[in-house]
Amino acid sequence: MNIRKYRILIVASHPAQYSAPIFRVMAKHPQLEPQVAYCSLQGFEPSLDSEFGVEVAWDIPLLNGYPWIQVQNNSPKPKLGSFFGLINLELWKLIRKGNFDAVIVYAGYSYASFWIAAAAAKAHGQKFVFSTDASSIQSRNGKQWKAWLKRFLLPPIFRLADFVIVSSTLGKQVVRSLGIPEKQIAMTPSSVDNDWWSYQATQVDVKAVRRQWDIPENGLVVLFCAKLQPWKRPTDILQAFAKANVPNSYLVFAGEGPLRPQLEAEAKSLEMQDQVRFLGFVNQSQLPSVYRCANLFVLPSEHEPFGLVVNEAMLCGCPVAVSDHVGASYDLVQHGETGLVYSCGDVDALAGILRVFLPDSERLNKMSAAAAQRMKTWSPYENVEVIVQALEKSIASPAMILSSLS
Repeated sequence: MNIRKYRILIVASHPAQYSAPIFRVMAKHPQLEPQVAYCSLQGFEPSLDSEFGVEVAWDIPLLNGYPWIQVQNNSPKPKLGSFFGLINLELWKLIRKGNFDAVIVYAGYSYASFWIAAAAAKAHGQKFVFSTDASSIQSRNGKQWKAWLKRFLLPPIFRLADFVIVSSTLGKQVVRSLGIPEKQIAMTPSSVDNDWWSYQATQVDVKAVRRQWDIPENGLVVLFCAKLQPWKRPTDILQAFAKANVPNSYLVFAGEGPLRPQLEAEAKSLEMQDQVRFLGFVNQSQLPSVYRCANLFVLPSEHEPFGLVVNEAMLCGCPVAVSDHVGASYDLVQHGETGLVYSCGDVDALAGILRVFLPDSERLNKMSAAAAQRMKTWSPYENVEVIVQALEKSIASPAMILSSLS
């Protein structure tokens, strides 16, 4: 029996540590012939990350293991995060000549290049697919007029797609709420390179790392690993840590951002400065060490579409506690089983979690083992299989229902 092979063009805004593993799995899949077109090389080339507030170039391979090209950016002011920052006019020619079965866009509709790719795919009879990690139409700054505008504008944008790739249960709910039929939605696991994280965690010298942190081997470490930005609510974990007042405990902040001076000052005012460590920005190759040396990872965010740091922590054997605004709390974290969930902003509840669970290594170890089992079916492999199934049904017969992907 002949297996149909699909030629797909993947339009990505820039190389990212989370998308590269998926592209590598695509390149090895017997039914896919992918070509990745990058609109920018930011992330591979050093550049200022406005949210970290430092220059970032990821220190792991981002461009190997799959075919890729860079498409010329015609923007007079090239940058990520701006509609006119990506104007890749050559996408039209690439799509016109490529004769692809489908064009999959991993660059958001807030870029001009999204619209170039969409128009080219539609004009030349190629399936148009785009991926969204949105888990809410609310903006990070809470401005209601933006949510109203999105509810008005997003449905016609989403209807452009032959099918929409979402990365979480919350994402699927959002897209359905915009009136998009379930048959046009494919839910792919929001994933990281499971094999890499699991292996790297086994290579960590916990004693040596803790010596670098000036934390004793038997110390109880709470970890916050994210940008120090208001929507991540790092102040919540600092206040909860102080309230819990667990003996022999330490709080480690791995990440950089504008809230760092405020957090350092508050740690001092709470007389916790001897128990709090600020590591600054930690690049990808060193993150397994950070997770492996912690007893509990906490993500208190109020706006977190998924929170791939949760995947990373679980794969490194670190138990997790997350707010109920974190997308992963719906797909990966079953309270009391694979992790802990609390109401966002409830510092007392978070302090209670720290007080009860941080000293209880037996319960934490059980959650860590259950989390490892959960991650066995939440990886780039499952991600790519869902995409292949969606392509098969969409291309073989556009009218066929994709409900089996839900």
